[in-house]
Amino acid sequence: MRYVRFLTEDAPPRWGRQEGDVVHELDGAPYEGGQPTGRTVPLQAVQLLAPVTPSKIVCIGRNYRDHAAELGNAAPERPMFFLKAPSALIGPGEAIRLPDPDATVHWEAELAVVIGRRMKDVAPADALSYVFGYTIANDVSHRDAQKADGAFGFGRGKSYDTFCPCGPAVVTEGIDPADALITLTCNEEVRQSDSTGLMIHPVPELLSYLSQIMTLMPGDLVLTGTPKGVGAMKPGDLIEIHIPGIGTLANPVV
Repeated sequence: MRYVRFLTEDAPPRWGRQEGDVVHELDGAPYEGGQPTGRTVPLQAVQLLAPVTPSKIVCIGRNYRDHAAELGNAAPERPMFFLKAPSALIGPGEAIRLPDPDATVHWEAELAVVIGRRMKDVAPADALSYVFGYTIANDVSHRDAQKADGAFGFGRGKSYDTFCPCGPAVVTEGIDPADALITLTCNEEVRQSDSTGLMIHPVPELLSYLSQIMTLMPGDLVLTGTPKGVGAMKPGDLIEIHIPGIGTLANPVV
């Protein structure tokens, strides 16, 4: 199944199940049991929004050895995570807004996991049964802020408004989190292209680890790390991230 969150001119944001070029409206979030209302909307008549409204966004850092190395960091022995403000979420087509055109702000293409049910103290072998589906996210990162804040962590550098593009849909079938190809282009030039099979800590391990620390709730978003090839964005750029089976997340930079 393919689920979206969308907006039309005559109604507030709604949820839907996408089938081809038609969106079947739901009466609530699909990961909270939303059911069809019987109404449909043509896909071309909607504006797609970020497909989740999470209570929290948990991001995994340095989960690909080559990415850790390109920033001069050692690969962590256990999962390294930080939180990103949910207010940073934007959907497909919305602009990534740089707080300063001269700032060093990087793209980070990632496979994102959407939690489907309350998850606490779960073993790795059972972790994937708590997953509702998968989507694409861009963990936009203000490197100057990260460097300046040092021991205070990544919170500021990761949480500026618009710094978490997400979408275009949550897909519940046919995605193997251990073998998904993530490709990012900047102005149609490939800058990142690697398999999730290169993760240091695979998705079941990540989710289990997080569940020992915090309770993950339906709709929570877990960004699983970015492969090598991060780079700086500038106003006028178009960032596109593609994962087969999920689609393409495209966002301009202003």
